Amino acid sequence: MAIAAHPIDAVDAEPRHDQHQYLTFMLGRETFALGILGIKEILEYTQPTDVPMMPPSIRGVVNLRGAVVPVIDLCARFGRPSTPVSKKTCIVIVETRMDAEHHVLGVLVDAVNEVLEIPDEDIEPPPTFGASIRTDFIQGMGKVRGRFVIILDEKRVLSVEEMEVLVQTGTDAMQACA
Repeated sequence: MAIAAHPIDAVDAEPRHDQHQYLTFMLGRETFALGILGIKEILEYTQPTDVPMMPPSIRGVVNLRGAVVPVIDLCARFGRPSTPVSKKTCIVIVETRMDAEHHVLGVLVDAVNEVLEIPDEDIEPPPTFGASIRTDFIQGMGKVRGRFVIILDEKRVLSVEEMEVLVQTGTDAMQACA
């Protein structure tokens, strides 16, 4: 899945449409979304290679044209049990940027739905409580066809720094038990 970025001229006052486009996907019975600008491609599910001493949210790594790409299980990242792999399970390849660094990660999802355009006026702020995931992971709640789509804040959900802390915490706990 190739996604083209369109440059904006300073004179052009019209907003970019791709800034409001989201890839929607399922985790269990809930619909989530990520902005398409960070989506690089969608892969058919293949079993990731296990990496020892990783937190449960990191399923392993896959080979993407010679590059080692970690695969994040979003259900586990949200503190939920992982759903079983099915015919619709996919790995969404996402590129994130933190400061000057960029990271390529795979995101394990139960099924990919579609790319939707959700205008700003149809996006509500994240709930202050009652969400089934950490509210700092939520960028907003998109209203689509009378239902809510949880728009994820990819910088927080896929924070490499936070995942590194989880890996280090797990390593420290394993060493303490030894």
